[in-house]
Amino acid sequence: MPAHVEISTPRRGSPVQRLFAWLAMGGPIGLIPWVPATWASLLTALACRALAPYMRSPEALALWAVIFILGGWACGAAELCLGSHDPRNVVLDEISGQWLVFLLAPGASWLAMLAGFGLFRFFDVVKPFPARQFERLPAGWGIMADDAMAGIYAGFALWLLLRWL
Repeated sequence: MPAHVEISTPRRGSPVQRLFAWLAMGGPIGLIPWVPATWASLLTALACRALAPYMRSPEALALWAVIFILGGWACGAAELCLGSHDPRNVVLDEISGQWLVFLLAPGASWLAMLAGFGLFRFFDVVKPFPARQFERLPAGWGIMADDAMAGIYAGFALWLLLRWL
């Protein structure tokens, strides 16, 4: 599939469903026509770098949980409103997965941020077991769960990498 695709906006569904679809698209991030998932991951990694002193807090974990739970519903609404399964411009799953990397292995350095970003993108694309199987979960939960699994793999890999450096 080409990196540059035509991006659609939510046109179907109720106003609430369209609002959830916009949330799933990360607002304007989902409208970036060239690899919106990578942009969402990069912007999230930068935000986590800026928030590094707080990434070990219960509030950071609570925020991730809220994003994940809202994301399940929002991504399901986006599938309905955009008329396709796991639309390319839905990026809340990348935001959630990338955030999870830095919850599991918070690192304050630029090198840690870049490594966490690269590791997450790798595991998100490769989808090792059971990430690919999680894609089969119903509605938006499959969209969110496979990226959460990629975030767990990447977070663990980053944690190991930070221990060796």
